[in-house]
Amino acid sequence: MFGSRSSKEEKAAATDKVSADLSQPRDPQAPKGRPTPKRAVAQSQRKAVVASTGNRKEDAKRARERRRSEMAKQREALANGDERYLPTRDKGPVRRFVRDYVDSRYSVAEMFLPLAVVILVLSMVRQPAIQSIALMLWLGVIVLIVLDSIGLVFRLRKSLNERFPNEPRRGAIAYGLMRTLQMRRLRLPKPQVKRGERP
Repeated sequence: MFGSRSSKEEKAAATDKVSADLSQPRDPQAPKGRPTPKRAVAQSQRKAVVASTGNRKEDAKRARERRRSEMAKQREALANGDERYLPTRDKGPVRRFVRDYVDSRYSVAEMFLPLAVVILVLSMVRQPAIQSIALMLWLGVIVLIVLDSIGLVFRLRKSLNERFPNEPRRGAIAYGLMRTLQMRRLRLPKPQVKRGERP
């Protein structure tokens, strides 16, 4: 009897605290600074976000429309770089700088897919000389990508240390390396700087 009443009060207090914490924007790389809410609290919060109309079909329709509008905003943000609606992994000044740094330079890794197709076609030719050339090309491309990536890691780390000494930079280098593996025109969020332009 007494235990259930106190647990209800704890849940209410936890809900108030979590809702207060969620109202403030947070850097995606920063530690969250609060305990993970209990399942009951999280579920009640999710339900409270959308006011129920009492009709399940109407509620589901409204939830679908809300999701659709959020996804449309996110797609638009990925195209024009609007920070407000970007996915969490792409938000923040550190990630923006990494994107601009990678997009402003040429990298061997972004040409990996076209080169891989050419090498694959060459390796299918049934002549030993051409197959050995294809093998050498594979080795050459892999060595060039590794060397280019190592150089990028050192230069990007140095630039991040200079520009953002007090900002959390966890995962920023790996984020930049993954971006180099994509062809420039296929990168999301879309590049906001030209080649050779300093970020």
